[in-house]
Amino acid sequence: MESPKEKEAFSVVKRARSFTHAVRGIRIFIATTPNAWIHILLGISAIGLGFSFHITQSEWLAIILSIGLVFVAEAVNTAVEIDINLTCSEYHPYARDTKDVAAGAVLIASTIALAIGLIVFLPYFIPFF
Repeated sequence: MESPKEKEAFSVVKRARSFTHAVRGIRIFIATTPNAWIHILLGISAIGLGFSFHITQSEWLAIILSIGLVFVAEAVNTAVEIDINLTCSEYHPYARDTKDVAAGAVLIASTIALAIGLIVFLPYFIPFF
C-alpha cells in the first residue's frame, strides 16, 4: 500500500521549498558551529594553494572531495548534537557516546583531508627546502 507521500505529484514549488530549508540548515550550521569557520579557513587555504601551484585535475578532485567530506561530517555532527540536546535534557551516557562518535567522525574526516593535503601539496613544497 502506498503512503500519501508516494501518491503526491511532483511539485516544483515543494522542491524549491525543500531547497530553501537546506540553505537555512547550512546557515544554521555555519552560524552555530565555531569549527565550521576553521574548516572554511583551511578549505580556502587549500584552494588558494591549489591555484598557486596549478595542481592537476586529479589533485583538484581529491582536494574538493576532502573539503566536502569534512564539511559533511561536521554538519552531521552538528545535527546530532542539536538533536541530542533537544531530546536529552539530563546527562545520559548514551547521549555522550552518540556525541563522541559523531565528533569522532569529524576527526576521521579531518585526518583523511590532512593526509590528502599532504600527499597533494608536499611535492610542491619540497623544492623550497
